[in-house]
Amino acid sequence: MALINPHINFNGNCEEAFHFYQSVFGGEFAMIMRFKDMASPEQPFAEKEANKIMHIALPIGGNILMGNDVPEFMGKVNEMENRSKISISASSKEEADKLFSGLSAGGTIEVPIDGSPWGSYFGMFRDKYGIEWMVDYDPKFQGKP
Repeated sequence: MALINPHINFNGNCEEAFHFYQSVFGGEFAMIMRFKDMASPEQPFAEKEANKIMHIALPIGGNILMGNDVPEFMGKVNEMENRSKISISASSKEEADKLFSGLSAGGTIEVPIDGSPWGSYFGMFRDKYGIEWMVDYDPKFQGKP
């Protein structure tokens, strides 16, 4: 079965955001690559871009959360976009509360976590980095989508 692995773009604070996500989910980074690691005489990067994240990967369960900083020459990421959310299917109500509380710290809660009209335990928020998340626990699915 295919896996869905979200990839998030940042405006220079990718490393900070991923350390925050790691503090909530736990685990170790599978990869951290900086722009300076990819630089060559044919494709140099500006000194101010050298230490920014070119690719970072944090395994979470059977999936991987990935991200990078967008180089300034490519423009800014719209941090208030609302076209997509990362959805987490928790394996218990306790796990849902822990993830919701941890990830929403410093962010904006859109829907407080509570019983939903469709019978699951659900909440939605934008984290302090502008990323939108949904946390859901449905005992009928035991944490599986």
